[in-house]
Amino acid sequence: MDNLAHTLAGAALAEAGLKEKTGLGLATLMIAANLPDVDALGLLFGENLAWRRGWTHGPLALLILPALLALAMVAFDRWQARRGSRPATRPQVRFGWVLALAYIGILSHPLLDFLNTYGIRCLMPFSDRWFYGDALFIIDLWMWTALALGVWVARRRRRREQPYPSRPAVAALIAVTFYAGAMGTAGVVAESMVTREVVARGLGPPEIVVASPVPINPFRRAIVFGTGDAYGFGELSWLPRPSLTLSPALVPTNMADPAVASAAARNDEVADFLYWSRLPFAEIMRQPGKARVTIGDARYNRTPGGRFSVEAVVPE
Repeated sequence: MDNLAHTLAGAALAEAGLKEKTGLGLATLMIAANLPDVDALGLLFGENLAWRRGWTHGPLALLILPALLALAMVAFDRWQARRGSRPATRPQVRFGWVLALAYIGILSHPLLDFLNTYGIRCLMPFSDRWFYGDALFIIDLWMWTALALGVWVARRRRRREQPYPSRPAVAALIAVTFYAGAMGTAGVVAESMVTREVVARGLGPPEIVVASPVPINPFRRAIVFGTGDAYGFGELSWLPRPSLTLSPALVPTNMADPAVASAAARNDEVADFLYWSRLPFAEIMRQPGKARVTIGDARYNRTPGGRFSVEAVVPE
């Protein structure tokens, strides 16, 4: 998910009562909830797709990063104390609890990242397999709203010294959990409906079906299915009644064209894109002695171009 969702998840966990366990509890949970995205530094080295959601989201990082964060938080508290700038109202910073909260916060990160179509390599470095939940759009307004309301109401109740101040945050976390579960179940049902329709059209069982969630509207899905050398597209709407529409024409992937293999062998950006891509397709424009290869991913675009695409020119 996006970093606002991760931050709100960390804040909701804190307001649910965990921040009361130790000083710097809120900061620890919010930082830990975002910590695996340190791999965004790959942008500085031109390695965004190859680095993203890999090593820092895998089991080794999930074991090591919380310990480093806990040590950093304790060191920060002691540094402030030495400088005389430590807030007098801050409770004692307990290393054991800081470490526990760091683990809780960081584990929330891969759980949220799994929910969308972008994918996560949660077994790196032991396996580079991508996993996809296909439950939520990567930026989910309803998740933002639920978590933000839970945090805001909990903080207000705590300031007013009302009873059970953590309950709104707990309720928000429960609501988001059920929402994500319902969206994931809807995705599985949608993929089953698409499979039956594709078989009924005489195309055979599709090799892959992705029922992608869309922005804002949780009752609609963008459909992509693969038949081996082509993709089909469509849309599913749950309201006012389930309605599935698939376009009659299939779009060739062109991935078997030798120009694609040549582009991947000659261009690291293309190779990285194909390593990341789940539903790759290519557009090839031939000119005398060369070919312009543009590769996209059908999860995000139906024609090559834009952010989720790469291009290379190779000799014929």
